[in-house]
Amino acid sequence: MKPPYLTPEALRFFITSALLEDIGPGDYSSLASIPAGKTGKAQLLIKDEGILAGLELAGEIFRAVDPALQVEFLKKDGDEVKVGDVALLVSGPSASILSAERLVLNCMQRMSGIATKTNRLTQLISHTKTRLMDTRKTTPNFRMMEKWAVLIGGGVNHRFALYDMVMLKDNHVDFAGGIRPAIENTQRFLAEKGLNLKIEVETRNLDEIQQVLDVGGIDYIMLDNMDYDTMKTAVKLIDGRFLTEASGGITEETLPLVAECGVDFISMGALTYSVTALDMSLKAV
Repeated sequence: MKPPYLTPEALRFFITSALLEDIGPGDYSSLASIPAGKTGKAQLLIKDEGILAGLELAGEIFRAVDPALQVEFLKKDGDEVKVGDVALLVSGPSASILSAERLVLNCMQRMSGIATKTNRLTQLISHTKTRLMDTRKTTPNFRMMEKWAVLIGGGVNHRFALYDMVMLKDNHVDFAGGIRPAIENTQRFLAEKGLNLKIEVETRNLDEIQQVLDVGGIDYIMLDNMDYDTMKTAVKLIDGRFLTEASGGITEETLPLVAECGVDFISMGALTYSVTALDMSLKAV
């Protein structure tokens, strides 16, 4: 089942705007060089090792460019791939194949890079109960695809945007005048607006955690930039009353140690903002 943000309307909007950016009034290279009515076939060739993501999206892009294009999938999203694998075959009007080529590759290379990194990091904490989670540190107008890739790689999506969950971070708490007023103001606002949203509160130390526990009525407690001993104490103090998320400065090297502190989730912006694309190309056959 797809996550709620992956609606047909949202996919169509993304593809339409991305094609408008890339093709504009026309792919003149293809229109000028390829005879009208010429048909052909191309294969998506994998040139790297990792986890494949974006195949389903690729099919939608090809169909949006030209309904006459036929796509045969040889792999599926989430598959492990290696150099030399062929992920799909596309056949039909040659000019249409080339018009879709760059958008397909741009999306799949980045999504596969994210899925590959997410999968690798997830394996590092597989001996714990902790799940790896993404953030809002995404590429503007490409968040939907990047979060989709995290799911394909075995991670968990955090909130999609500012409207589908409340996260009271340090600046919210400071501007509100403290943890209690920040939480109580939020609870009152949600009740007045008839909004059923989960609430997460960022904490920086054990005193702030205790303040959250005293107020209650929230769903998640974020443990921000805490050392291992403090984090372990925090998990014991919370004692399962609320879900816990560790965040801030976590690297591939420290990830297992943080997970072993007993938190429910670890969020890492690096899943989406600093990834290496998976190398692949579309070649005529």
